[in-house]
Amino acid sequence: MSDIGALASALLEACEAHGTMMATAESCTGGMIIAALTDIAGSSAVVDRGFITYSNDAKMEMLGVSEATLRAHGAVSRETALEMAAGALAHSRGGLALAVTGVAGPGGGSAEKPVGLVWFGVARTGAPAEAEFRLFEDKGRDFIRRETVRTALGLGLRAVDQTGFAGP
Repeated sequence: MSDIGALASALLEACEAHGTMMATAESCTGGMIIAALTDIAGSSAVVDRGFITYSNDAKMEMLGVSEATLRAHGAVSRETALEMAAGALAHSRGGLALAVTGVAGPGGGSAEKPVGLVWFGVARTGAPAEAEFRLFEDKGRDFIRRETVRTALGLGLRAVDQTGFAGP
């Protein structure tokens, strides 16, 4: 089993132990996080749904990300990651939601938002959404996307294991 597979298994087991469902909201990974989870037999016990919101319109329509947030901060931002995670939680039966938005390359980067910049959002029932970023080395689109999946699964596992986690 790959390290991504092992992380996905660990996250599924942790969610099951806490009796919570989970959801994802993905932009730059295009569904790779939910795929890593649902590749594992029995994942339906804790995986509710995945939102693939590649466009800004999809982020607004499916997750409720505000147009003002996207105008002021852009799709790749702390604010958008927070709203994506909160929206996935609100539009699912999940007690945990993971969101990712970033610049996977090879183009699309800028001085302020270079290729490899990814914002992660984590929302849990009964707690404020949290966000953090990583700046992955630009070793190509596949590398950045794989590292994003690996990081998101790890952040999800950390969120489930935090004291006071409250599933629905």
